[in-house]
Amino acid sequence: MDANELEAAEIVSASRKLGREDARAMLQKGTRLLVAKGKKVATWTIGASVDSEAVDAMLGSTGNLRAPTLRAGNTILVGFNESLYEEVFG
Repeated sequence: MDANELEAAEIVSASRKLGREDARAMLQKGTRLLVAKGKKVATWTIGASVDSEAVDAMLGSTGNLRAPTLRAGNTILVGFNESLYEEVFG
């Protein structure tokens, strides 16, 4: 984020566990969801209703929101993939 001169509006401590309802609430603030798992990137277009598959993709095996999770405008990014970050923030 420093390389692109971006500043976090909110940082949530890792000790605060965010779950399914938090993920749903986050999806209501965006129009596009990008979930990175290794080199794979899955994309969803978010409409009026929240797709349960999209919510499931945002959660880890413990049922908590995966890290890192970012919202840039209307785009929500979950997980880390360097080329994806360059595409969105580059």
